Amino acid sequence: MAPKQDIRFCTTSDGVRLATATTGEGPPLIRVGTWLSHLECDVREADSWATIQEFSRDHTYVRYDSRGCGLSDRRIPPLQFEDLVVDLGAVVDAHSQDPVPLYGLSCGVPVAIAYAARHPERVSRLILLNGFGRAYFSAKHPEPAVLEEANLLLNSARISWGNEKSVFRQVFVSQLLGNATPEMRRGIDERMRLSMTPEMAEQHLRRNYEMDVKAECAQLKCPVLVLHARGDQMVVFEQGRKLAAWIAGAHFVPLESDSHVLLGGAPAAVQFFAEVRAFLGVTVKAGASTAKLSPRQSEILASVAHGQTDKQIARELGLSPRTVEMHVAGAMKALRCTTRAQAVHRATSEGLLAI
Repeated sequence: MAPKQDIRFCTTSDGVRLATATTGEGPPLIRVGTWLSHLECDVREADSWATIQEFSRDHTYVRYDSRGCGLSDRRIPPLQFEDLVVDLGAVVDAHSQDPVPLYGLSCGVPVAIAYAARHPERVSRLILLNGFGRAYFSAKHPEPAVLEEANLLLNSARISWGNEKSVFRQVFVSQLLGNATPEMRRGIDERMRLSMTPEMAEQHLRRNYEMDVKAECAQLKCPVLVLHARGDQMVVFEQGRKLAAWIAGAHFVPLESDSHVLLGGAPAAVQFFAEVRAFLGVTVKAGASTAKLSPRQSEILASVAHGQTDKQIARELGLSPRTVEMHVAGAMKALRCTTRAQAVHRATSEGLLAI
């Protein structure tokens, strides 16, 4: 399926125009905005588009560019945390009159918590991935090394944001994606260039380091699912564990991954979507899929899901890389997918692939 989304605009209470995008059909599920956001980059990056497709299978999936980012207004007053909560409220009001589930990732997690605590009548459930409740600059006893690293990144952001060879960019990408492939790095390069100016990047990063919603965690009334990657290098696992402990009744799920952003088709991503569907009460109908994979296609697609290259798979199975490529192409065609990440997602969720 070719990437397609419906882009529209809504206006916040303080007059900022926000770009929103919807995909899929069904009850709404709203992804809380983050920095480094660009709706058009989302559909060009294979892993991002695979994630969008997964959420869009059962819901009208709503995403938006935060103020100062992507297709939303770029000329804005100095950014404050409260502005991000206002943005989320405008998007919720524009897409539903009923309570909706919110999906928060990374710095979107504190924003989702703050909004849900202040507007419990508008939020039905919270899904929180690789997030935190209290950031470095708000901690009572922050670790000196962590504070030093945060200040170093802040001081480097404005100067090095547009420099592809900067140390800042290398550290940032490694923390965000773990062992990123060249294709992923190219995608991040484009996203950093298009999503915001260096000045806005510094503002957003500073607000991220100042967020503190520990008090709001105690006020949440809706069911909450907290998931966190054990090897997350951007928001450490302990941050996720603390967050879950601060929220009464929250269900905490560790994920086996070293990436801050879950990569399409990886075992951690498959587990994530299974947990989310169960939490949202989505049932996968047995026998709903009409797609069929050959044993060899399933075998090779499972290896793809574990991050192996065509050359590695070929060497392991005694095939040529070209033969492996043809089997992958056949699996993608059978599953009606345009990328490998999408094929792994669909095959796993429809019971055609065990990882």
